[in-house]
Amino acid sequence: MIRHIVMWTLKDSAEGAGKASNARRMKELLEALPARIPFVRELSVGIDVFAATPPCDVVLSTSFDTRADLDAYQVNPDHLAVVAFIKKVVANRNVLDYEL
Repeated sequence: MIRHIVMWTLKDSAEGAGKASNARRMKELLEALPARIPFVRELSVGIDVFAATPPCDVVLSTSFDTRADLDAYQVNPDHLAVVAFIKKVVANRNVLDYEL
């Protein structure tokens, strides 16, 4: 199994909304993905992250059976639509992938 973790720091404002509103929108968009992408085994999104180092506002944790599934997720059109919004509201991004 592959675990894919992404941590984002958001811009104070973007797309006509503040950081908190954009974090909630990201959570909503990301949590809708497993219904559209069947090979996402687990997905959870956290906002209001406490004392993170490096600082972050939103964290995503996903699991996939194989590396090929993760690679397919990365280029899936539904995922890319969410990424398009995220890129507009994010100031910084950190990613960690590992095998369980």
